[in-house]
Amino acid sequence: MRNLFKLSLSGLFLLGLILISCFSFSEEPLKEAKYYRKLENKEIQCLLCPRRCIVPPAKRGFCGVRKNINGKLYSLVYGKPCAVHIDPIEKKPLFHFYPKSKAFSIATAGCNLRCRFCQNWHISQARPEETINYNLPPAKLIEEVKKSGCSIIAYTYTEPTIFYEYMLETAKLAHQNGIKNVMHSAGFINPEPLRELCKYLDAANVDLKGFSDEYYRKTCAGSLQPVLESLKTIKEGGVWLEVTNLIIPGLNDNPEEIKEMCIWIKENLGRDTPLHFSRFYPTYKLKNLFPTPVESLEKAREIALNVGLKYVYIGNVPGHTGEITYCPKCGKVLVRRTGYRILENNIVDGKCKFCREKIPGRWEKQKREER
Repeated sequence: MRNLFKLSLSGLFLLGLILISCFSFSEEPLKEAKYYRKLENKEIQCLLCPRRCIVPPAKRGFCGVRKNINGKLYSLVYGKPCAVHIDPIEKKPLFHFYPKSKAFSIATAGCNLRCRFCQNWHISQARPEETINYNLPPAKLIEEVKKSGCSIIAYTYTEPTIFYEYMLETAKLAHQNGIKNVMHSAGFINPEPLRELCKYLDAANVDLKGFSDEYYRKTCAGSLQPVLESLKTIKEGGVWLEVTNLIIPGLNDNPEEIKEMCIWIKENLGRDTPLHFSRFYPTYKLKNLFPTPVESLEKAREIALNVGLKYVYIGNVPGHTGEITYCPKCGKVLVRRTGYRILENNIVDGKCKFCREKIPGRWEKQKREER
């Protein structure tokens, strides 16, 4: 009953936010984009993501939310999220970042990929004029986060890269107000804007959707190498990093390819980098496929552990033992999860309670009793 009550309060808060936003008619001026260059005849080239779109006057880039207006590039979604929710941090998924925390989660319309399996395609593949958008510029958003009691903002659901200016300026304000920033991204972004963003990010989960350029090209309309570079940039920037790989039957479930990916993660990101193998369910343009067999996820986890990765998880299978964090030294349960719920936490001051092995991540410090 207590949990239901908490959820009800969260729901009431968001309902109030939605009502306030829907009846707020003041329009924020369009925000000029940060990363682009001017070309001849008032064309511009966007430099935010690897597509490097050349955009004629009055046209938009591939993402649908960045427009050339009289020779300047503008964001059409600055301060205009179409999704606002309060989520458990485990939903991002971030398993080594302040377990049991709540994240104030936002997204705008648009995306710079075309993943055929996108579960949020209703907003990621929409233009901002096709979604119901809230009026939440950065300062107002920070106010709402404080009211909610959340200590984390998550930029998620769609691809945060495409609302870069909104995310960056909100993240700066968040840090000034003692609020942490996390991002769930596909990592399809150029190095320079990513390095600037990393100064204000506390954690990121990046979808490494597969480990072949062919898969990225055919299934996501993207490419692999820029994502690998983004993963290294985030790691080098000191941001806590976790990786998710959605396994889709017949498309990216080849054991040799999975092994190659795990070796790359170990050699470039480190053995301590958490890896989440997530179960696919038929959606969007891949409704013809079956859900990922649990055995395929277990095989992938076994491959990753044998390669030498220490923290490997199975996602979208609530209650599976692959959701649990085990101590790599003594083997005991550190964090027991079922779905997004934390049932047990034996990490004390960032260490295993039983053998004192240091566990990489960001953990709450234990409160000492006054003597």
